[in-house]
Amino acid sequence: MTALKNDRFLRALLKQPVDVTPVWMMRQAGRYLPEYRASRAMAGDFMSLCMNPSFACEVTMQPLERYPLDAAILFSDILTIPDAMGQGLYFETGEGPRFRKVVSTLADIEALPIPDPQKDLGYVMDAVSTIRRELNGRVPLIGFSGSPWTLATYMVEGGSSKDFRKTKAMLYDNPQAMHLLLDKLAQSVVAYLNGQILAGAQAVQIFDTWGGNLSAAAYQEFSLAYMKKIVSGLIREHDGRKVPVILFTKNGGLWLESIADAGADALGLDWTCDIGEARRRVGSKVALQGNMDPTVLYAKPAAIRAEVERILASYGHGTGHVFNLGHGITPEVDPEHAGAFIRAVHEFSAQYHQQ
Repeated sequence: MTALKNDRFLRALLKQPVDVTPVWMMRQAGRYLPEYRASRAMAGDFMSLCMNPSFACEVTMQPLERYPLDAAILFSDILTIPDAMGQGLYFETGEGPRFRKVVSTLADIEALPIPDPQKDLGYVMDAVSTIRRELNGRVPLIGFSGSPWTLATYMVEGGSSKDFRKTKAMLYDNPQAMHLLLDKLAQSVVAYLNGQILAGAQAVQIFDTWGGNLSAAAYQEFSLAYMKKIVSGLIREHDGRKVPVILFTKNGGLWLESIADAGADALGLDWTCDIGEARRRVGSKVALQGNMDPTVLYAKPAAIRAEVERILASYGHGTGHVFNLGHGITPEVDPEHAGAFIRAVHEFSAQYHQQ
């Protein structure tokens, strides 16, 4: 494989010295970019973008052409796994993801297959290898998946939810069924992420978007336990390099110590955590990724730059920090504001890495 020209993202995740703090953005290939909207219009819809490796590659590269980002992330969706299990994913305009089939009984769960990454999700593997080839060593490529709990919520609710009432009712009424569903999803995620790593992903992130919605006890049993299981099953070295793993539980700030014990290399933080405090709590065990509130990007560039400075100062000197938003960039953000954010990270962080 081509040598990496910029490996500061991988180095920071492994707490190795870097010249400046690396930066990327969740959803960096997205609707805030006019070129993305043009590609999506040409592809026809979101799933057509995902399922066509050349389109997926095109939109993955778009933010790298605009900004000095330190990583690329595969353009895909966390719901590809349930779709490959036969749930029938589709997108309603303005409504978000929906499933034609809903999981509601133990029999439904027992009937679910565990998808084969090559046969059932080959379009994702093709996208990873295509993007990796196109990157040609420019920056590392991140692969990703949803967490078992997060995927389960969509499968049981049939789409997005505000209160997860059906999923939580199953969890409390029929924990055996919920554990079976989560176990099947964990097996699927291991196979899926290992497939991405073999296809060329150089780091992987597990998005536990809805784990932070659980009680403290339920989080440990129904979300974190399955992420631990996944981490223990992942390929951790490939192409002669370590493959770092990032766990991101939105609203997981109360449980950082137990997440840091799950075996991953880094934790993603949302913006409700103070990153300096997080470093004091778990920085000896893991690298940290985050954690600017994405809504700051609606403020003027001077305010964005000030917030970047504040977060860098809070983390302090030394490596082990990957700068990111505390969640995905939203569609109405001015691309110039995103650029101001990314440039500010490199500009202001050099002072924290001087030997």
